[in-house]
Amino acid sequence: MQIDVVTIFPEFFRGPLEFGIIRRAREAGLVKIDIHDLRAFTRDRHRTVDDRPFGGGEGMILKPEPIFECVEQFKLASRDQRAAAKQSVVLLSAQGTRFDQKLASELAELERLVLICGRYEGVDERVGTHLADREISIGDYVLSGGELGAAVIIDAVTRLIPGAVGNEASTRQESFFAGAELGGSELADKSVRPTQADSTCGSGGLLDYPHYTRPAEFRGVKVPEVLLNGNHDDIRRWRRRSALAKTLHNRPDLLDRAKLSGDDKELIAEIESIAGDEQ
Repeated sequence: MQIDVVTIFPEFFRGPLEFGIIRRAREAGLVKIDIHDLRAFTRDRHRTVDDRPFGGGEGMILKPEPIFECVEQFKLASRDQRAAAKQSVVLLSAQGTRFDQKLASELAELERLVLICGRYEGVDERVGTHLADREISIGDYVLSGGELGAAVIIDAVTRLIPGAVGNEASTRQESFFAGAELGGSELADKSVRPTQADSTCGSGGLLDYPHYTRPAEFRGVKVPEVLLNGNHDDIRRWRRRSALAKTLHNRPDLLDRAKLSGDDKELIAEIESIAGDEQ
């Protein structure tokens, strides 16, 4: 996979791209990441990349010319042909579609991804309407620029590229993953998860279940007994219930689109009843 980042701060990416999974994926040739300095595509001696907006207003807006010239050097397919060519040009913008695991999975299927880092008070509208084919925001808040967002997207996408993570099954059981995994009694069907351990419970769009490691008791807090008894069916049920409880408490909005079985719904009702009794 080829990832190109367009930015006025190329030095920013010296750190995020040189550690962990991203570094290993680059060294293994699974992903090639090139950083492009937007100022290299300016034509004035001051290397100007921004200007005041027409009609007045606060702040400075990134100009269209250098951004268009930079991206056009990549010789991408036209906007209406990029999906078929497995290419995408993304403008990082607070006004964009909110980034999530589903979108990360879609981007991981691409052969080429271009990330344009917005800056200052915004970007000339023609970049979003005539050059980029989508705008993405990493959250409902405003950052100083798109560099942090680009780093987040690169990390989330790279780890989904086959071979980037040592145990690929682990990416299918993490929070927010809504792939083939099912919930409740359906989890007993091992044919659904041929690469996963018997005791593993896929998230199915929920938050991940709690994890424990040695020692079995730490500062008076013991690992739940069910995780020590070796009964994979009991472990799987405990993990599903725990994932449902954590999601209900921290991110109840995820339940609206998660894959819930009849057993899941009964567990949620039980969890809510117990919580009500404790109040």
